[in-house]
Order: sequence, then C-alpha cells, then structure tokens
Amino acid sequence: MRAPEFWYRDSWPGALLAPLGWAWGAVVRRRLAAARPWKAPVPVVCVGNLVAGGAGKTPVVLDLAGRLAARGLAVHLLSRGYGGTAEAGPLRVDPGRHGAAQVGDEPLLLARRAPTWVGADRAAAARAAVADGAQVLVMDDGFQNPGLAKDLSILVVDGRRGFGNGRVMPAGPLREPLAGGLARAGALVVMGEDEWGEDERGAAARAGALPVLGARPVPGPEAADLRGRRVAAFAGIGDPGKFFRTLDALGAERAVSRAFADHHPYTVADLARLAREAEAAGAVLVTTEKDAVRLPTTEPGLVTVLTITLQWDDEGAMDALLQPLLAHV
Repeated sequence: MRAPEFWYRDSWPGALLAPLGWAWGAVVRRRLAAARPWKAPVPVVCVGNLVAGGAGKTPVVLDLAGRLAARGLAVHLLSRGYGGTAEAGPLRVDPGRHGAAQVGDEPLLLARRAPTWVGADRAAAARAAVADGAQVLVMDDGFQNPGLAKDLSILVVDGRRGFGNGRVMPAGPLREPLAGGLARAGALVVMGEDEWGEDERGAAARAGALPVLGARPVPGPEAADLRGRRVAAFAGIGDPGKFFRTLDALGAERAVSRAFADHHPYTVADLARLAREAEAAGAVLVTTEKDAVRLPTTEPGLVTVLTITLQWDDEGAMDALLQPLLAHV
C-alpha cells in the first residue's frame, strides 16, 4: 500500500478519520498493557518505528549487526518475514536455499550479515535463536509487538517525512500515539536531513532524556558508475521516492522511474517490461538491494543494484548507547 498524501499534511481527510485513529490507538495501548512478554536470557535490541512504511530500519539493523559482531559477540537477527510463506516460523534463513517468496525480502538481506530468524511469534523465534547460540538479539521491526521483552528500543524516523500529520492510522501514518511510543523508546535515529524537526520534537517529548542520533544513507561503490548516466529506476519499497531522490543526488539522469507496491513480487514479465523501457530510453536498469532479492533469476549485469551503508553524525554515539546493555554479556 502506498501511503496517502494527506498523512503528511494537515487536511480534512485526516481530521475526518481522527476518531478511527483514536480508537486504533486505544486498541494498541490495551494490547501492550495486557501483554506478558517473554524475557530472553540475552539482551534484546529492537529497531522499530512509529509510522507505517519505510523509515530506514534495515540499514540500522545491519549496522548494529556489524558493530556487535566486531565485539566478538554472536548476534542473531529476528524478522517477521513479512509476505513469506514461512512467516509462521520460527525458521533460520538460508540465503542459498530460501527465496523472498518463502522468507521475505528483508530477512534475505539480513541473513547475508548474521544468522537471521523469521517468525510472527517473536518470542518463539528468540527462543530458537538463543538455543542456537545467540548472545545478543536484534529485532528488525516489532516495536509494537508485545510478545518479546526489549532491553533497548531504537526508533527510526525519516528526517524528510517525520511523523507526518501526527495522527494515528487511518487518519495519519502513526502506528500508535506519538507520546506513548516515544516513552517506551531508548533512542531516536533521524535518518537523512532533519527537514521535519524530529530531533527537537523527540527530545522535547522526553524532556531531554531521549538520545537523538543522526544518520544518513550513503550510496555504495556502484554510485560512481551511475553518476552522469541515464538510468531506468524501479523500486517496490516503503518510499520509492527516497530511492529516486538518491539517484538524483548522486548525479544520475533519471529517464524512467517506476514505483511498485512495497514487497512487490516481481515476475519475469515485470522484468522484461522494465528491460524494454530501459533499452528504449538508452538507460541502465537500476534498483535497490531489497528489490533485487525479489527479482526472478536473470542474466548477470541486466540490473545494477545500488547498495547503501550508513554514515553517523557521531560515530561513537551508537557504541555509547549499546555499552551499558552489553557490559555483562
């Protein structure tokens, strides 16, 4: 589903739907209050968000996996496996055997970096990971999932879109009321330029007690080959426009832009049509890592995949945030 534009501005549809948002917020509060989460014997770090759609969680999870592994810790990652047939889980992802149709696109990306488990029951997936030797667990999403206790919750917000109109779905993009979500968080990561002012708003919400970290996505080495070239870009992620803007910023000339629904399962026909459009435009076909794992088998070199890493405004801030949690691991 593409997020409606009225979610990101004050308008009559948001005001009209506000009562439904209040009702949904009340349901979430009751569900969280009634939960009896399982407490894992190892630290659990959750990387989540308060809004529907892409905010940049997966790059943060991958960054954490690298940091924890560099400390010599056995880090395992947990994901719901949205859209995959194995979503019930728990299942350890094998990138050489599983495809996106089975385990979802994000788990495939995560499994290239660290052992990754999928399952809608987060507590069951955590138990399986601990039994397999995990010393630290990192959850990709699941901030509103009450089944597993979190030792540290890191919220990610897109600096450009922020928390939108501040209303709860369907009146706005929020999954739960803003104040309650921020109160359960241990840190806020503002992804990209802070055009919305989320650092000030987040810090004020916790009277200065909520650390705010700035990060920005940095294109990988493929960017050098795309600079100045005509590209045919396509993406089926939470915010395809973010990918298109990244290409613009690195100096590519966008001749074709095709946005698909988040987690879109690409078919051979989809790819053939995109290839024809790229050829007609004299352009290079390019997409994201998350989209690439959902492509049908293709000949090497047909699609350029633009990778992304994170650059932190303060490289030591995340390590400082993790240190108290890991002191006794």
